[in-house]
Amino acid sequence: MTDQPFYIPESAMAIVAHPDDIEFSCVGTLARWVKSGTKVSYVLCTSGDVGIATPGMTRERAAEIREKEARSAAKIAGAIEINFLREPDGLLQPTLELRKKLVREIRRFKPEVVFTGDPTVVFASEYYINHPDHRAAATAALDAVFPAAGQPNLFQELEEEGLTAHKVRKVYITGQQQTDIFISIDDTIEIKLAALRAHKSQFPNWDPGERVKQWAAERAKDKGMQYAEAFRVITLEDDETWERLRHSQNGVA
Repeated sequence: MTDQPFYIPESAMAIVAHPDDIEFSCVGTLARWVKSGTKVSYVLCTSGDVGIATPGMTRERAAEIREKEARSAAKIAGAIEINFLREPDGLLQPTLELRKKLVREIRRFKPEVVFTGDPTVVFASEYYINHPDHRAAATAALDAVFPAAGQPNLFQELEEEGLTAHKVRKVYITGQQQTDIFISIDDTIEIKLAALRAHKSQFPNWDPGERVKQWAAERAKDKGMQYAEAFRVITLEDDETWERLRHSQNGVA
């Protein structure tokens, strides 16, 4: 299925492992939605604290650098917030503790859509093994979305923080495998590149622009668009159910 221009959610949350994961995978779509009024939240499970291999670099300093870069990238895309869970980079596990942290974020922000990765992908291509942190973040995110965030009797203690159950309408799985929706980012490709370039520590000797445009063009090929991002979309609540839930979850009679 190609671009669906008429679906613009009220809110969306991206849950990923590292700074720059959103920019590589889905920021073109998020930026496009922001232009149409969608409220966007970022949740980063780690701060990418082992992601700078410069001699003498410490994890603490790397985390500072990468969080600053991630905030700049989020601002470029128009996200209204970015939250760091500060789990250990390179050692992320889909624990119950992490699931609860993500449930807390989902119940607080109440996103209509959640973006995350595909936890089943190990061999992403003949040149790349999917990072274990990516798989762990995706597993924890999906388990937080369903059924935990929407089940009042799971993590019921969060009600003490004023956080009640929230059901997510759709989940957008990022990646290149089993994708069924391709969204045009013709109008936001430059925002995607600017946000990606904000992660200066990750591109010390090269510019990602040409390669990222090539990937986006490959996804858009024969789909009536120049550049695209690809997703597998899981619809958890149909339109009629969502309208009923939207009113009840927002406290509207």
